[in-house]
Amino acid sequence: MGYTIKFSAHAARSFRKLPRQIQVRLYAAIEPLRDNPKTQGSEKLRGSDNAYRIRVGDYRLLYEIMDDELVVYVIETGHRREVYRPK
Repeated sequence: MGYTIKFSAHAARSFRKLPRQIQVRLYAAIEPLRDNPKTQGSEKLRGSDNAYRIRVGDYRLLYEIMDDELVVYVIETGHRREVYRPK
């Protein structure tokens, strides 16, 4: 049984605003997370126990792994210059 992918409201909104071509590329990076959320290419973020990122060109996908619930929770999607800025 694999993990479930869930988006935060903010991440879903920012994902929908991206160009269709970028959405397709990010979706291709999200799908393998169902089987293995710590897939090759993902990097653990400093300062957090469960936060990871995936690079897709100039775009980033930030997510948390909730092993006890088998959930991958997407926190943020967007261009690299915007993703790491505090809200």
